Amino acid sequence: MELMFRNTEYPDRGVAGWLNSSTATGVREAMAECLDIPRWISAMENQLPFADDDAVVAAVFEVAAPLTSDEIEHALRVHPRIGERPDGDDAHAAHARGEQSGVDTELPGISERLRDGNRAYEQRFGRVFLIRAAGRDASEILACLSERLDSDPVTEERVVERELREIAALRIVRVLIDD
Repeated sequence: MELMFRNTEYPDRGVAGWLNSSTATGVREAMAECLDIPRWISAMENQLPFADDDAVVAAVFEVAAPLTSDEIEHALRVHPRIGERPDGDDAHAAHARGEQSGVDTELPGISERLRDGNRAYEQRFGRVFLIRAAGRDASEILACLSERLDSDPVTEERVVERELREIAALRIVRVLIDD
């Protein structure tokens, strides 16, 4: 999975180089686009300077761990239901559209299965189903959704936290490439 997070756009500078040379405001803004949890953002900022891109990715997964239930709920507010691409023009909506671009909801039955799965998940866990959609197709997402419906709430919360961190790691590269 680590290779998925490599920044090939700036091989001379990399994600670590950008973060290390950025202003504190720039770092906080970039982090907020990736995972808008103040405690996590502060913890990422406190890790500066990063030795390399691998250190950035490691920090994404390790700092401020574990996220609290309230932090997870806060972070989920900007994530749309899987299969429902947002129309907004803010950074979170743009990221979600890009991340869900591989989920072909035009295939027969996919939209209905995602809608039904989302509804069942929300009834079971009281929150939106979150999965790192980037690099996954609709059938893989539906299989994960079905499997996770059988999880107990504590296990599922840890899975959601992992998914949030995977999304954050991918977004760090995207945020800095778009800079």
